[in-house]
Amino acid sequence: METKVEKREQWRNKREYILAVAGNVVGLGNVWRFPYLCYKNGGGVFLLPYLFFAVLCGVPIFLLETVIGQYTQEGAITCWTNLSPLSQDRCVDLTSANWTALHNGNLTRNWTSGNLTKSSASEFWERGVLSMSGGIDEIGTVKWELLLCLLACWVACYFCIWKGVRFTGKVVYVTAVFPYVMLVILLVRGLTLPGAWQGVVYYLYPEPSRLADLQVWMEACAQVLFSYGVASGTLITLGSYNKVKNNCYRDSLWLCVLNSCTSLGAGFAVFSALGFMAQVQGVPINMVVDSGPGLAFIAFPQAVAMMPLPQFWAACFFIMLIMLGLDTVFAGLETITSSVIDMFPGTMRKPWRREIFLLLFCSICFIIQIPLTTQGGVYLFQLVDYYGPNGASILFVSLVQCVAVGWAFGAERMCDAVEEMTGQRPLVLFKLCWRYFTPLICMVCFICSFLDYTPLTFGDYVYPDWSYYLGWVMALSSVVVIPIWAIGKICLTKGSLRQRLLVLWHPVSDHVRPKKNKEMF
Repeated sequence: METKVEKREQWRNKREYILAVAGNVVGLGNVWRFPYLCYKNGGGVFLLPYLFFAVLCGVPIFLLETVIGQYTQEGAITCWTNLSPLSQDRCVDLTSANWTALHNGNLTRNWTSGNLTKSSASEFWERGVLSMSGGIDEIGTVKWELLLCLLACWVACYFCIWKGVRFTGKVVYVTAVFPYVMLVILLVRGLTLPGAWQGVVYYLYPEPSRLADLQVWMEACAQVLFSYGVASGTLITLGSYNKVKNNCYRDSLWLCVLNSCTSLGAGFAVFSALGFMAQVQGVPINMVVDSGPGLAFIAFPQAVAMMPLPQFWAACFFIMLIMLGLDTVFAGLETITSSVIDMFPGTMRKPWRREIFLLLFCSICFIIQIPLTTQGGVYLFQLVDYYGPNGASILFVSLVQCVAVGWAFGAERMCDAVEEMTGQRPLVLFKLCWRYFTPLICMVCFICSFLDYTPLTFGDYVYPDWSYYLGWVMALSSVVVIPIWAIGKICLTKGSLRQRLLVLWHPVSDHVRPKKNKEMF
Protein backbone atom coordinates (compact mmCIF):
# COMPACT_ATOMS: atom_id res chain seq x y z
CA MET A 1 0.00 0.00 0.00
CA GLU A 2 1.46 3.37 -1.01
CA THR A 3 2.06 5.86 1.80
CA LYS A 4 0.08 9.09 1.53
CA VAL A 5 2.08 12.14 0.42
CA GLU A 6 1.11 15.31 2.30
CA LYS A 7 0.43 18.60 0.52
CA ARG A 8 2.60 21.65 1.03
CA GLU A 9 1.43 23.70 4.01
CA GLN A 10 0.21 27.30 4.14
CA TRP A 11 -0.22 29.79 6.95
CA ARG A 12 -3.62 29.67 8.62
CA ASN A 13 -3.91 33.44 8.41
CA LYS A 14 -1.90 36.56 7.67
CA ARG A 15 -1.36 37.27 11.37
CA GLU A 16 0.76 34.15 11.78
CA TYR A 17 2.88 35.07 8.78
CA ILE A 18 3.46 38.64 10.00
CA LEU A 19 4.43 37.45 13.49
CA ALA A 20 6.72 34.75 12.10
CA VAL A 21 8.57 37.18 9.82
CA ALA A 22 8.69 39.83 12.54
CA GLY A 23 10.14 37.26 14.92
CA ASN A 24 12.73 36.31 12.32
CA VAL A 25 13.94 39.75 11.28
CA VAL A 26 13.47 41.50 14.64
CA GLY A 27 16.01 39.71 16.76
CA LEU A 28 19.37 40.01 18.44
CA GLY A 29 20.63 42.02 15.48
CA ASN A 30 18.30 44.85 16.53
CA VAL A 31 18.51 44.69 20.31
CA TRP A 32 22.09 43.51 20.72
CA ARG A 33 24.09 44.38 17.62
CA PHE A 34 22.65 47.69 16.40
CA PRO A 35 23.21 49.62 19.68
CA TYR A 36 26.80 48.49 20.03
CA LEU A 37 27.53 49.40 16.40
CA CYS A 38 26.12 52.87 17.07
CA TYR A 39 28.25 53.09 20.19
CA LYS A 40 31.33 51.92 18.31
CA ASN A 41 30.85 54.24 15.32
CA GLY A 42 30.22 57.54 17.05
CA GLY A 43 26.53 57.46 17.93
CA GLY A 44 24.13 59.27 15.63
CA VAL A 45 26.45 59.39 12.61
CA PHE A 46 25.85 55.67 12.16
CA LEU A 47 22.14 56.31 11.51
CA LEU A 48 22.82 58.14 8.24
CA PRO A 49 24.56 55.31 6.35
CA TYR A 50 22.19 52.85 8.02
CA LEU A 51 19.13 54.59 6.54
CA PHE A 52 20.89 54.96 3.17
CA PHE A 53 21.52 51.23 2.89
CA ALA A 54 18.10 50.37 4.31
CA VAL A 55 16.35 52.25 1.48
CA LEU A 56 18.59 51.10 -1.38
CA CYS A 57 19.49 47.58 -0.22
CA GLY A 58 17.52 46.28 2.74
CA VAL A 59 13.96 47.02 1.65
CA PRO A 60 14.42 46.06 -2.05
CA ILE A 61 16.04 42.71 -1.21
CA PHE A 62 13.50 42.03 1.54
CA LEU A 63 10.64 42.61 -0.92
CA LEU A 64 12.41 40.64 -3.64
CA GLU A 65 12.84 37.52 -1.51
CA THR A 66 9.30 37.65 -0.15
CA VAL A 67 7.87 37.97 -3.67
CA ILE A 68 10.04 35.09 -4.92
CA GLY A 69 8.71 32.76 -2.22
CA GLN A 70 5.06 33.70 -2.68
CA TYR A 71 5.21 33.71 -6.48
CA THR A 72 6.91 30.32 -6.87
CA GLN A 73 5.35 28.63 -3.81
CA GLU A 74 8.70 26.84 -3.40
CA GLY A 75 11.51 26.75 -0.85
CA ALA A 76 14.81 28.58 -1.05
CA ILE A 77 16.47 26.15 -3.49
CA THR A 78 13.79 24.86 -5.84
CA CYS A 79 12.26 28.33 -6.33
CA TRP A 80 15.16 29.29 -8.59
CA THR A 81 14.17 26.75 -11.23
CA ASN A 82 11.28 29.09 -12.02
CA LEU A 83 13.52 32.16 -12.08
CA SER A 84 17.08 31.36 -13.17
CA PRO A 85 18.30 27.75 -12.89
CA LEU A 86 21.94 28.89 -13.02
CA SER A 87 21.40 30.51 -9.60
CA GLN A 88 19.55 27.59 -8.02
CA ASP A 89 22.06 26.84 -5.27
CA ARG A 90 22.85 30.48 -4.62
CA CYS A 91 21.30 31.34 -1.30
CA VAL A 92 20.84 28.53 1.16
CA ASP A 93 23.61 29.19 3.65
CA LEU A 94 23.24 26.24 6.02
CA THR A 95 25.14 28.06 8.77
CA SER A 96 22.53 30.80 9.04
CA ALA A 97 20.34 28.69 11.34
CA ASN A 98 23.29 28.19 13.71
CA TRP A 99 24.55 31.76 14.09
CA THR A 100 21.73 32.87 16.34
CA ALA A 101 21.89 29.62 18.25
CA LEU A 102 25.48 30.51 19.08
CA HIS A 103 24.23 33.80 20.52
CA ASN A 104 21.68 31.96 22.67
CA GLY A 105 23.99 29.25 23.96
CA ASN A 106 27.03 31.39 24.62
CA LEU A 107 27.61 34.82 26.07
CA THR A 108 30.41 36.98 24.77
CA ARG A 109 32.72 38.95 26.98
CA ASN A 110 32.62 42.74 27.03
CA TRP A 111 36.13 44.10 27.40
CA THR A 112 36.68 47.28 29.34
CA SER A 113 39.83 49.32 29.27
CA GLY A 114 41.63 51.57 31.69
CA ASN A 115 41.11 51.76 35.43
CA LEU A 116 37.49 52.90 35.37
CA THR A 117 35.15 51.96 38.15
CA LYS A 118 33.00 49.19 36.78
CA SER A 119 29.33 48.77 37.47
CA SER A 120 28.03 45.68 39.21
CA ALA A 121 26.49 44.59 35.92
CA SER A 122 29.90 44.79 34.23
CA GLU A 123 31.56 42.89 37.05
CA PHE A 124 28.94 40.16 36.98
CA TRP A 125 29.11 39.90 33.19
CA GLU A 126 32.88 39.62 33.10
CA ARG A 127 33.56 37.59 36.23
CA GLY A 128 30.36 35.79 37.09
CA VAL A 129 28.91 34.74 33.73
CA LEU A 130 32.11 34.15 31.74
CA SER A 131 34.97 31.91 32.80
CA MET A 132 37.50 32.40 30.05
CA SER A 133 40.65 30.55 29.14
CA GLY A 134 43.79 32.26 27.87
CA GLY A 135 42.88 31.95 24.21
CA ILE A 136 41.32 29.91 21.45
CA ASP A 137 44.13 27.34 21.77
CA GLU A 138 43.09 26.64 25.37
CA ILE A 139 39.65 25.14 24.95
CA GLY A 140 39.30 24.36 28.67
CA THR A 141 36.44 22.45 30.21
CA VAL A 142 32.77 22.50 29.30
CA LYS A 143 30.65 24.90 31.33
CA TRP A 144 27.72 22.66 32.15
CA GLU A 145 25.27 25.47 32.80
CA LEU A 146 25.89 26.80 29.27
CA LEU A 147 25.69 23.31 27.80
CA LEU A 148 22.31 22.74 29.44
CA CYS A 149 21.11 26.12 28.17
CA LEU A 150 22.20 25.19 24.65
CA LEU A 151 20.42 21.85 24.92
CA ALA A 152 17.26 23.53 26.20
CA CYS A 153 17.32 25.94 23.25
CA TRP A 154 17.59 23.16 20.70
CA VAL A 155 14.88 21.08 22.38
CA ALA A 156 12.59 24.13 22.38
CA CYS A 157 13.39 24.81 18.71
CA TYR A 158 12.62 21.25 17.73
CA PHE A 159 9.26 21.00 19.45
CA CYS A 160 8.19 24.46 18.27
CA ILE A 161 8.58 23.68 14.57
CA TRP A 162 8.50 19.88 14.27
CA LYS A 163 4.88 19.84 13.07
CA GLY A 164 5.31 22.54 10.42
CA VAL A 165 4.32 26.17 9.99
CA ARG A 166 0.76 25.70 11.19
CA PHE A 167 2.09 24.76 14.63
CA THR A 168 4.89 27.34 14.51
CA GLY A 169 2.28 29.98 13.68
CA LYS A 170 0.77 29.42 17.14
CA VAL A 171 4.13 29.59 18.93
CA VAL A 172 5.07 32.98 17.46
CA TYR A 173 2.11 34.61 19.17
CA VAL A 174 4.22 34.38 22.34
CA THR A 175 7.80 34.47 21.06
CA ALA A 176 7.25 37.47 18.76
CA VAL A 177 4.94 39.58 20.96
CA PHE A 178 6.63 39.22 24.36
CA PRO A 179 9.94 40.86 23.29
CA TYR A 180 8.07 43.96 22.15
CA VAL A 181 6.32 44.28 25.49
CA MET A 182 9.67 44.05 27.28
CA LEU A 183 11.36 46.52 24.94
CA VAL A 184 8.65 49.10 25.58
CA ILE A 185 9.02 48.62 29.34
CA LEU A 186 12.82 48.91 29.16
CA LEU A 187 12.56 51.97 26.93
CA VAL A 188 10.18 53.78 29.28
CA ARG A 189 12.27 52.87 32.32
CA GLY A 190 15.53 53.86 30.62
CA LEU A 191 14.24 57.28 29.61
CA THR A 192 13.12 58.02 33.17
CA LEU A 193 16.54 57.30 34.75
CA PRO A 194 18.71 60.24 35.91
CA GLY A 195 21.15 61.23 33.17
CA ALA A 196 19.20 59.35 30.49
CA TRP A 197 18.93 62.33 28.15
CA GLN A 198 22.70 62.71 28.19
CA GLY A 199 22.85 59.27 26.59
CA VAL A 200 20.07 60.11 24.14
CA VAL A 201 21.96 63.19 22.95
CA TYR A 202 25.09 61.09 22.45
CA TYR A 203 23.00 58.57 20.52
CA LEU A 204 21.46 61.14 18.16
CA TYR A 205 24.25 63.70 17.83
CA PRO A 206 26.30 62.82 14.72
CA GLU A 207 30.01 63.36 14.20
CA PRO A 208 30.18 64.38 10.49
CA SER A 209 33.88 63.51 10.32
CA ARG A 210 33.05 59.84 10.83
CA LEU A 211 31.21 59.78 7.50
CA ALA A 212 34.63 59.78 5.83
CA ASP A 213 35.44 56.48 7.54
CA LEU A 214 34.87 53.58 5.15
CA GLN A 215 34.48 51.18 8.06
CA VAL A 216 31.37 53.03 9.27
CA TRP A 217 29.69 52.56 5.89
CA MET A 218 30.75 48.92 5.64
CA GLU A 219 29.36 48.08 9.06
CA ALA A 220 26.13 49.96 8.32
CA CYS A 221 25.60 47.96 5.13
CA ALA A 222 26.37 44.68 6.88
CA GLN A 223 24.03 45.57 9.74
CA VAL A 224 21.12 46.35 7.40
CA LEU A 225 21.46 43.08 5.51
CA PHE A 226 21.99 41.11 8.72
CA SER A 227 19.09 42.61 10.67
CA TYR A 228 16.70 42.43 7.70
CA GLY A 229 17.38 38.69 7.50
CA VAL A 230 18.17 38.66 3.78
CA ALA A 231 20.42 36.32 1.78
CA SER A 232 19.75 33.30 3.98
CA GLY A 233 16.62 31.96 2.29
CA THR A 234 14.35 32.47 5.31
CA LEU A 235 12.23 35.22 3.76
CA ILE A 236 11.75 33.13 0.63
CA THR A 237 10.69 30.15 2.73
CA LEU A 238 8.27 32.06 4.97
CA GLY A 239 6.78 33.83 1.95
CA SER A 240 6.28 30.53 0.13
CA TYR A 241 3.67 29.49 2.72
CA ASN A 242 1.48 32.50 1.85
CA LYS A 243 -1.57 32.30 -0.36
CA VAL A 244 -0.65 33.45 -3.87
CA LYS A 245 -2.98 36.45 -3.71
CA ASN A 246 -1.59 37.76 -0.42
CA ASN A 247 -0.50 41.42 -0.53
CA CYS A 248 3.17 40.71 0.09
CA TYR A 249 4.13 44.17 -1.20
CA ARG A 250 2.36 45.99 1.61
CA ASP A 251 3.45 43.40 4.17
CA SER A 252 7.11 43.75 3.23
CA LEU A 253 7.14 47.54 3.49
CA TRP A 254 5.52 47.54 6.93
CA LEU A 255 7.79 44.78 8.21
CA CYS A 256 10.86 46.73 7.07
CA VAL A 257 9.59 49.82 8.88
CA LEU A 258 8.95 47.71 11.98
CA ASN A 259 12.47 46.28 11.82
CA SER A 260 14.22 49.65 11.60
CA CYS A 261 11.99 51.25 14.23
CA THR A 262 12.78 48.40 16.61
CA SER A 263 16.51 48.95 16.08
CA LEU A 264 16.15 52.68 16.72
CA GLY A 265 14.00 52.07 19.79
CA ALA A 266 16.48 49.57 21.22
CA GLY A 267 19.17 52.19 20.70
CA PHE A 268 17.21 54.69 22.80
CA ALA A 269 16.80 52.10 25.56
CA VAL A 270 20.51 51.21 25.62
CA PHE A 271 21.85 54.76 25.41
CA SER A 272 19.50 56.09 28.06
CA ALA A 273 20.88 53.43 30.41
CA LEU A 274 24.43 54.38 29.38
CA GLY A 275 23.68 58.01 30.22
CA PHE A 276 22.57 56.93 33.67
CA MET A 277 25.69 54.80 34.16
CA ALA A 278 27.91 57.70 33.05
CA GLN A 279 26.29 60.02 35.60
CA VAL A 280 26.68 57.50 38.42
CA GLN A 281 30.34 56.84 37.59
CA GLY A 282 31.13 60.48 36.81
CA VAL A 283 32.74 59.75 33.44
CA PRO A 284 31.90 60.54 29.78
CA ILE A 285 29.52 58.15 28.06
CA ASN A 286 32.15 56.84 25.67
CA MET A 287 34.17 55.68 28.70
CA VAL A 288 31.42 53.84 30.54
CA VAL A 289 32.01 50.52 28.79
CA ASP A 290 33.94 49.55 25.73
CA SER A 291 31.89 48.88 22.60
CA GLY A 292 31.30 45.19 22.11
CA PRO A 293 28.69 42.46 21.86
CA GLY A 294 28.21 42.52 25.62
CA LEU A 295 27.03 46.13 25.62
CA ALA A 296 23.33 45.28 25.74
CA PHE A 297 23.98 42.74 28.49
CA ILE A 298 25.38 45.55 30.64
CA ALA A 299 23.13 48.52 29.79
CA PHE A 300 19.78 46.71 29.94
CA PRO A 301 20.43 44.93 33.27
CA GLN A 302 21.48 48.28 34.71
CA ALA A 303 18.07 49.72 33.81
CA VAL A 304 16.32 46.61 35.13
CA ALA A 305 18.16 46.86 38.45
CA MET A 306 16.55 50.27 39.05
CA MET A 307 13.01 48.93 38.64
CA PRO A 308 10.71 47.59 41.37
CA LEU A 309 11.06 43.80 41.74
CA PRO A 310 14.39 43.75 39.82
CA GLN A 311 14.71 39.96 39.98
CA PHE A 312 11.40 39.54 38.16
CA TRP A 313 12.27 42.04 35.43
CA ALA A 314 15.75 40.59 35.05
CA ALA A 315 14.22 37.18 34.40
CA CYS A 316 11.84 38.73 31.87
CA PHE A 317 14.75 40.48 30.15
CA PHE A 318 16.70 37.29 29.58
CA ILE A 319 13.56 35.43 28.52
CA MET A 320 13.12 38.22 25.96
CA LEU A 321 16.64 37.66 24.61
CA ILE A 322 16.05 33.92 24.35
CA MET A 323 12.79 34.46 22.47
CA LEU A 324 14.45 36.92 20.09
CA GLY A 325 17.03 34.30 19.26
CA LEU A 326 14.61 31.37 19.07
CA ASP A 327 12.37 33.13 16.55
CA THR A 328 15.29 33.54 14.17
CA VAL A 329 16.40 29.95 14.69
CA PHE A 330 12.85 28.80 13.91
CA ALA A 331 13.04 30.49 10.53
CA GLY A 332 16.52 29.15 9.79
CA LEU A 333 15.55 25.57 10.59
CA GLU A 334 12.33 25.89 8.60
CA THR A 335 14.36 27.16 5.63
CA ILE A 336 16.64 24.13 5.65
CA THR A 337 13.83 21.65 6.31
CA SER A 338 11.47 23.03 3.66
CA SER A 339 14.30 23.15 1.11
CA VAL A 340 15.04 19.46 1.61
CA ILE A 341 11.33 18.59 1.52
CA ASP A 342 10.77 20.55 -1.70
CA MET A 343 13.78 18.88 -3.32
CA PHE A 344 12.52 15.38 -2.43
CA PRO A 345 8.74 15.80 -2.04
CA GLY A 346 7.87 12.20 -2.79
CA THR A 347 10.03 10.97 0.08
CA MET A 348 10.00 13.79 2.61
CA ARG A 349 6.26 14.61 2.57
CA LYS A 350 5.33 11.25 3.97
CA PRO A 351 4.27 10.97 7.64
CA TRP A 352 7.03 11.47 10.23
CA ARG A 353 9.77 12.05 7.63
CA ARG A 354 9.93 15.75 8.51
CA GLU A 355 10.11 15.06 12.24
CA ILE A 356 12.91 12.51 11.85
CA PHE A 357 14.98 14.74 9.56
CA LEU A 358 14.58 17.71 11.88
CA LEU A 359 15.56 15.63 14.91
CA LEU A 360 18.76 14.47 13.21
CA PHE A 361 19.65 17.97 12.04
CA CYS A 362 19.06 19.58 15.44
CA SER A 363 21.11 16.84 17.13
CA ILE A 364 24.03 17.43 14.75
CA CYS A 365 23.87 21.20 15.33
CA PHE A 366 23.88 20.69 19.08
CA ILE A 367 26.92 18.41 18.96
CA ILE A 368 28.82 20.80 16.69
CA GLN A 369 28.20 23.66 19.12
CA ILE A 370 29.40 21.89 22.27
CA PRO A 371 32.93 23.44 21.92
CA LEU A 372 31.27 26.86 22.17
CA THR A 373 30.16 26.10 25.73
CA THR A 374 33.73 25.58 26.95
CA GLN A 375 35.94 28.12 28.69
CA GLY A 376 37.49 28.96 25.34
CA GLY A 377 34.14 28.94 23.55
CA VAL A 378 33.81 32.73 23.62
CA TYR A 379 36.83 33.00 21.31
CA LEU A 380 35.17 30.63 18.85
CA PHE A 381 31.97 32.64 19.16
CA GLN A 382 33.77 35.87 18.29
CA LEU A 383 35.34 34.14 15.29
CA VAL A 384 31.96 32.99 13.99
CA ASP A 385 30.33 36.37 14.64
CA TYR A 386 33.15 38.24 12.86
CA TYR A 387 33.51 36.04 9.79
CA GLY A 388 30.09 34.43 9.58
CA PRO A 389 26.82 36.38 9.37
CA ASN A 390 28.07 39.84 8.55
CA GLY A 391 30.85 39.22 6.09
CA ALA A 392 31.32 39.12 2.37
CA SER A 393 29.01 36.13 1.95
CA ILE A 394 25.79 38.10 2.56
CA LEU A 395 26.88 40.79 0.12
CA PHE A 396 27.82 38.26 -2.56
CA VAL A 397 24.60 36.28 -2.21
CA SER A 398 22.55 39.50 -2.33
CA LEU A 399 24.40 40.50 -5.49
CA VAL A 400 23.69 37.16 -7.17
CA GLN A 401 20.01 37.36 -6.23
CA CYS A 402 19.61 40.81 -7.75
CA VAL A 403 21.39 39.78 -10.95
CA ALA A 404 19.32 36.61 -11.24
CA VAL A 405 16.02 38.43 -10.78
CA GLY A 406 16.83 41.86 -12.20
CA TRP A 407 18.52 40.60 -15.38
CA ALA A 408 17.85 36.87 -15.91
CA PHE A 409 14.21 36.66 -14.83
CA GLY A 410 13.67 40.35 -15.53
CA ALA A 411 12.84 43.20 -13.17
CA GLU A 412 9.84 44.15 -15.31
CA ARG A 413 8.53 40.60 -15.16
CA MET A 414 8.97 40.60 -11.37
CA CYS A 415 6.97 43.83 -11.15
CA ASP A 416 4.27 42.14 -13.26
CA ALA A 417 4.26 39.21 -10.81
CA VAL A 418 3.79 41.58 -7.86
CA GLU A 419 0.92 43.33 -9.63
CA GLU A 420 -0.69 40.01 -10.57
CA MET A 421 -0.54 38.74 -6.98
CA THR A 422 -1.39 41.93 -5.09
CA GLY A 423 -3.16 44.15 -7.62
CA GLN A 424 -0.59 46.84 -6.84
CA ARG A 425 2.49 47.63 -8.93
CA PRO A 426 5.67 48.36 -6.94
CA LEU A 427 7.37 51.74 -7.13
CA VAL A 428 9.77 52.32 -10.00
CA LEU A 429 12.50 52.68 -7.35
CA PHE A 430 12.35 48.95 -6.65
CA LYS A 431 12.77 48.08 -10.30
CA LEU A 432 15.81 50.38 -10.49
CA CYS A 433 17.21 48.91 -7.28
CA TRP A 434 16.84 45.30 -8.45
CA ARG A 435 18.64 46.05 -11.72
CA TYR A 436 21.15 48.76 -10.86
CA PHE A 437 21.43 50.35 -7.42
CA THR A 438 21.36 47.32 -5.11
CA PRO A 439 23.70 45.03 -7.11
CA LEU A 440 26.12 47.91 -7.63
CA ILE A 441 26.19 48.73 -3.92
CA CYS A 442 26.60 45.06 -3.00
CA MET A 443 29.45 44.64 -5.49
CA VAL A 444 31.28 47.75 -4.23
CA CYS A 445 30.86 46.74 -0.60
CA PHE A 446 31.92 43.17 -1.39
CA ILE A 447 35.17 44.44 -2.91
CA CYS A 448 35.71 46.93 -0.10
CA SER A 449 35.22 44.19 2.49
CA PHE A 450 38.47 42.69 1.25
CA LEU A 451 40.31 45.99 0.80
CA ASP A 452 39.33 47.24 4.25
CA TYR A 453 39.83 43.89 5.98
CA THR A 454 41.36 43.96 9.45
CA PRO A 455 42.12 40.72 11.30
CA LEU A 456 39.95 39.91 14.29
CA THR A 457 41.23 40.85 17.73
CA PHE A 458 39.52 40.38 21.07
CA GLY A 459 40.56 43.15 23.42
CA ASP A 460 44.32 42.70 23.81
CA TYR A 461 44.16 39.12 22.59
CA VAL A 462 45.49 38.38 19.10
CA TYR A 463 44.21 35.23 17.41
CA PRO A 464 46.67 32.65 16.02
CA ASP A 465 47.09 32.46 12.24
CA TRP A 466 45.21 29.18 11.86
CA SER A 467 42.04 30.74 13.32
CA TYR A 468 42.03 33.41 10.59
CA TYR A 469 42.19 30.70 7.94
CA LEU A 470 39.27 28.96 9.64
CA GLY A 471 37.37 32.23 9.67
CA TRP A 472 37.82 32.77 5.94
CA VAL A 473 36.70 29.20 5.28
CA MET A 474 33.46 30.02 7.12
CA ALA A 475 33.08 33.37 5.34
CA LEU A 476 33.62 31.94 1.86
CA SER A 477 31.80 28.63 2.34
CA SER A 478 28.55 30.03 0.96
CA VAL A 479 30.33 32.04 -1.74
CA VAL A 480 32.36 29.37 -3.52
CA VAL A 481 29.35 27.05 -3.76
CA ILE A 482 27.66 29.42 -6.21
CA PRO A 483 30.28 29.39 -9.02
CA ILE A 484 30.92 25.67 -8.43
CA TRP A 485 27.21 24.93 -8.87
CA ALA A 486 26.98 27.16 -11.94
CA ILE A 487 29.97 25.48 -13.60
CA GLY A 488 28.54 22.06 -12.79
CA LYS A 489 25.17 22.95 -14.32
CA ILE A 490 26.84 24.29 -17.45
CA CYS A 491 28.91 21.11 -17.84
CA LEU A 492 25.89 18.81 -17.41
CA THR A 493 23.59 20.71 -19.80
CA LYS A 494 23.51 19.62 -23.44
CA GLY A 495 24.24 21.84 -26.42
CA SER A 496 26.81 24.48 -27.30
CA LEU A 497 28.09 26.82 -24.61
CA ARG A 498 25.79 29.58 -25.86
CA GLN A 499 22.78 27.26 -25.87
CA ARG A 500 23.61 26.04 -22.36
CA LEU A 501 23.87 29.56 -21.01
CA LEU A 502 20.58 30.57 -22.62
CA VAL A 503 18.80 27.54 -21.17
CA LEU A 504 20.20 28.06 -17.67
CA TRP A 505 19.93 31.86 -17.64
CA HIS A 506 16.19 32.01 -18.27
CA PRO A 507 13.36 30.41 -16.23
CA VAL A 508 12.26 26.87 -17.02
CA SER A 509 8.82 28.26 -17.88
CA ASP A 510 10.37 30.04 -20.87
CA HIS A 511 11.22 26.65 -22.34
CA VAL A 512 8.56 24.26 -21.02
CA ARG A 513 5.70 25.73 -19.02
CA PRO A 514 5.04 23.36 -16.07
CA LYS A 515 1.47 22.51 -15.15
CA LYS A 516 2.02 23.88 -11.67
CA ASN A 517 2.64 27.38 -12.96
CA LYS A 518 -0.41 27.21 -15.25
CA GLU A 519 -2.61 26.56 -12.26
CA MET A 520 -0.82 28.97 -9.93
CA PHE A 521 -3.16 31.86 -10.50
